[in-house]
Amino acid sequence: MKRFKRVYIEITNLCNLSCNFCPKTSRELKFMDEEAFTHIVEAVKYHTDHVYLHLMGEPFLNPKLGKFLEICSEKGLMVNITTNGTLINNVKDILIAAPALRQVNISLSSFEANDNALDINEYLDNALDFISEANKKSSIIFSLRLWNIDSDEIKGSNKANANILKKIENRLKPGFSIREKLQDSYSVRLRDNVYLNMAEKFNWPDISKATSEDSVFCYGLRDHMGILVDGTVVPCCLDSEGNIPLGNVLKTPLADILASERASNLVDGFSRRSAVEELCKRCGYVKRYG
Repeated sequence: MKRFKRVYIEITNLCNLSCNFCPKTSRELKFMDEEAFTHIVEAVKYHTDHVYLHLMGEPFLNPKLGKFLEICSEKGLMVNITTNGTLINNVKDILIAAPALRQVNISLSSFEANDNALDINEYLDNALDFISEANKKSSIIFSLRLWNIDSDEIKGSNKANANILKKIENRLKPGFSIREKLQDSYSVRLRDNVYLNMAEKFNWPDISKATSEDSVFCYGLRDHMGILVDGTVVPCCLDSEGNIPLGNVLKTPLADILASERASNLVDGFSRRSAVEELCKRCGYVKRYG
């Protein structure tokens, strides 16, 4: 059995939006090239069956997306993609034709999180048109995400949620009231291979924030890991700045990186419900694991 349920690969750290929930990045902005991607996929295929083409950035911006999906298919890897959904019309034919593509997560909470000229009806129509077409022509799973619910600590940007849910209901016609279903669960199946998932807004880890001494647990390096656009290996998809660089997979074998003292100490720490890395002590998402 392979160690990781998924490995996140950041094929670009550029984005066409500026969401208020995103920490942004001060790293050099770039696209991953075909040579680097092929090297990384060859390395991770021994550790996982699933790659997620996302960490920071909007993956649909990378002009090599179609080739990357072909490479994953050749290597026997299934692919999940997380997108803000604004560029779907540019890549929909590539996505529908890709046998390796398992799931597309569309972050609908991106709409209200931006001060821009996005038209909500055009935005939703493009996303829902694509879902309807792909539903007929492929087996792609879709997760429509609204991760912007108010929590005890954080106010989310969610005034548009009611209109978004109404639009989804009118277009996808699930045969029930979505709002009523959400009273029992934050995850709702809308039709075959199409789901709506809601969650509370959370604070991304920030090395400049005060530390928490709470007992914590995380699955970082236990069932997932991330690789930044320059090849840097990080323990999870929330290390947006590479504050926990474990090594560079383009220079060092991945097995050696995962067996390193720093990587082992991080995993052992969480086994004791203790965060040994400074960034992990400042992570708001880790609280979801209790």
